Amino acid sequence: MNDWPEAWSDDNRGRPYGRGSASAQPESPRVMRQVRRGQPAPPGQGAYGGVPQQPQYVDGHGSGGYDDYDSGYNTGQVYGGGRGGGDGYGPQHPAPDWRRRIKWTAITLVTVLFVTTVATYFWADSKLNREVDLSKVIERPEKGEGTNYLIVGSDSREGLSDEDKKRLRTGSSEGKRTDSVMILHTGDNGPTLISLPRDSNVEIPTFKGSESGKTYQGTGRQVKLNAAYAEDGPELLVRTVEFNTGLHIDHYVEIGFAGFANIVDAVGGVEIDIPQDIKDTKSGADLKKGKQTLNGEEALAFVRTRYALAGSDLDRTKNQQKFLSALANQVATPGTVLNPFRLYPTMSAGLDSLIVDKEMGLFDLADMFWSMKGVSGGEGTSMNMPLAGSSGGNLLWDKDKVKQLVNQLNNDEKVTVTGD
Repeated sequence: MNDWPEAWSDDNRGRPYGRGSASAQPESPRVMRQVRRGQPAPPGQGAYGGVPQQPQYVDGHGSGGYDDYDSGYNTGQVYGGGRGGGDGYGPQHPAPDWRRRIKWTAITLVTVLFVTTVATYFWADSKLNREVDLSKVIERPEKGEGTNYLIVGSDSREGLSDEDKKRLRTGSSEGKRTDSVMILHTGDNGPTLISLPRDSNVEIPTFKGSESGKTYQGTGRQVKLNAAYAEDGPELLVRTVEFNTGLHIDHYVEIGFAGFANIVDAVGGVEIDIPQDIKDTKSGADLKKGKQTLNGEEALAFVRTRYALAGSDLDRTKNQQKFLSALANQVATPGTVLNPFRLYPTMSAGLDSLIVDKEMGLFDLADMFWSMKGVSGGEGTSMNMPLAGSSGGNLLWDKDKVKQLVNQLNNDEKVTVTGD
């Protein structure tokens, strides 16, 4: 009886490993991934009767004799290529290390931000015009708590062309005079902004000339406040304010017409609520009542107007306080601070225009602006110097109230004194 399956020839029996084979061992099997379907048949009951069961392969691994063989089908490596997937053609690259990339990106950004900040600081610091030497001021009152800034708006036409002077209605007067004088006190009880009307009656004390160095003895001479500036500049103005108030001035800040208009334009205009219609041929103001955004030319006309106001210079000082607070608020907004296309032009316009004392730093300037912003935000107080009347066109201060106000400022107490 033939033990071989039907259709097998004697030739098959004679050459168990294939016709023409010269080897006593079988050829290497071409291992293909097998799919095990159900349980294997018991020994001797396979599809070919007594033919030994062939090794079962699962994911390319044999169950006997070929345990360490891997066809590559289970890893996508039939045609070469490393583990890790891909289409199997050409060399494969490891997956990106995103944690490492994020770390180095963050380090790069922080480094760039740090370098930019430091560079900006030194650039801005170099542009400050530190022209006022407060060491020339003699017989100064003792320094109190908090910080006091003397903020001066001058009528300087420096930097204005003839066309600018005509457009801004500034006239062509030579020299410089004070158009506004304010004291800003900063401390733990909120900022206080005090306007000193330029027509305030003050005494010119003994002082040292800013240029000559010569000492000029005081004679009790009574003048308007703006005359002190016109006579010997910022140093004498500081000396006069300190002598007549008893308040120590820590820093001096001055801005002229051109600089004021340029800063307003650099921030894209300043929004302000104008309390009444204003039309003044001298300042060029032609403004309607209500909330609106003023450009540099309109803003300068607004803060200079006094003849069209019922309270004249006193009403003008109130408008100046209101506008400067609004300007500081606009400068300190994220839209300006975080936008380099607005921040740098604003800083450039402001720093080029400001004249400050030799000890003034950028942090002092920032403190001044933030404090002025606080005034407009209701966190501080704005007022005029308390008055007791007038004499010969000069405004007289209320000495008792002024003394109380100065004591509160020197002690950095909450201001309870009210002004006009």
